[in-house]
Amino acid sequence: MNTLTRFAAAGLALALIQPAHAGLEDLLKQGEKILQEQTGTRSSGTQVPSGLDTATLAKGLKEALRVGGERAIEQLANRGGYANHADVRIPLPGVLNSVAGLMRDYGLESQVDAFEASMNSAAEQAIGVATPVFVDTLEQMTLDDAKRIYSDGDTAATEYFEEKTRAELSTRLTPLVEQAMGRAGVTQAYQLLVEQAEVQIPLFKGMSPNLGNHVTDAALDGLFLRLAQEERKIRENPAARTTDLLRDVFGR
Repeated sequence: MNTLTRFAAAGLALALIQPAHAGLEDLLKQGEKILQEQTGTRSSGTQVPSGLDTATLAKGLKEALRVGGERAIEQLANRGGYANHADVRIPLPGVLNSVAGLMRDYGLESQVDAFEASMNSAAEQAIGVATPVFVDTLEQMTLDDAKRIYSDGDTAATEYFEEKTRAELSTRLTPLVEQAMGRAGVTQAYQLLVEQAEVQIPLFKGMSPNLGNHVTDAALDGLFLRLAQEERKIRENPAARTTDLLRDVFGR
């Protein structure tokens, strides 16, 4: 077996074990959650200040989400907002990401880099669509929702937001991502990369996933990660409470 064939077989093996690995990760996450519940290690969130009425609390929580959302979207929509940050950078889709190093070794480095750059650029151009969805969701939050979220964990508001908005954001974001990918040359770069990868490594044939769905899902993962970070800052750091309402509700 020659070197190229061995690498191709290794790439295929990685692709085949991905589902099993994902299943193991799910089991580990479930076990961690159960352990946290049993040992009381789950974050307790923020204590409701004495004398604070529920209506003011709800306004403050909505303000926190509005401010956190604006900050998160602004960071990601900037040039390099995804591409220049490892925790949100969008990787190659599916099996291609598992063997990106192999493709670079076989002379596809420029194609891989161009594809990654244009894919992240498309997400940066499209993510602004989240702003009106955030605003609409804030208007629908009830007083009971707000009181529960306030004291239920340091990222409880983000979790609520993701549950309520992810499906709609995906629907709105996907066509914008696809349009941005067309303008940025993502589709062309992807086709070129896949075609050349299939020539070099025939086992890649038929393994290319839906690119629009991949970029949209990864872009939303990055958005909710950034929102969770901003929520934690507001709950934990007085300097992040940049309005009077935030200071009244979360402390000065």
